[in-house]
Amino acid sequence: CIGGNGSYAGANVLNEEFGIPCVGLPGTIDNDLYGTDYTIGYDTAINTALDSIDRIRDTAHSHERVFIVEVMGRDSGFIALDVAIAGGAEGALIPEDQGDWDKVLKHFNRPGKRKKSFSIIIVAEGDEQGGALVLEKKLTELYPDLKIRSTILGHVQRGGSPSARDRILASRLGSEAVKALLDGQTSVTVGIVSDKVTYTPFDLAINGKKSVDPALIELAEILAI
Repeated sequence: CIGGNGSYAGANVLNEEFGIPCVGLPGTIDNDLYGTDYTIGYDTAINTALDSIDRIRDTAHSHERVFIVEVMGRDSGFIALDVAIAGGAEGALIPEDQGDWDKVLKHFNRPGKRKKSFSIIIVAEGDEQGGALVLEKKLTELYPDLKIRSTILGHVQRGGSPSARDRILASRLGSEAVKALLDGQTSVTVGIVSDKVTYTPFDLAINGKKSVDPALIELAEILAI
């Protein structure tokens, strides 16, 4: 099966109750599945989001505006964080970073000569501060002189032609899944960790917690200066 925790749980039932051998492949744009560094669909999603953000930056620059861009990530900030770094955003708001709102305010409270004429803030849909529309209202109240706009990329991130990296990842994992079944393995997921194939039991894959790299949170903050 290809999917996330729900797909894994369903496949586990098929195996335990009906004896159907099942091996799971991690497929979600959120990249939040335990047992693999990257999930199928993630690279395509961040490239799709990045393409949109590059276009938004042109408008932000030419019209000297602040844009708050909401990307997917109900429970995790993988997309938001990677897109913020790759897109040169001035801030990233993600569920995993409780201090991200203070960092954004610090950016807007810089002394006059250090302020930028435009900014892009990336927010994951699941961030505690709220989505793009809520943040637009909050920042407009705090900084009435700024021209602040919000954009929700939405389900466009789930579509499009798969990136080369996703195609290679899917091919590699699919091949390993077939090998696992032929070897008699079942109720496991196939993933890639540190560029090596790994197998994770369904129970651990479903209940395990995967978090963003703290070093990337720090990097995003450094690059936002």
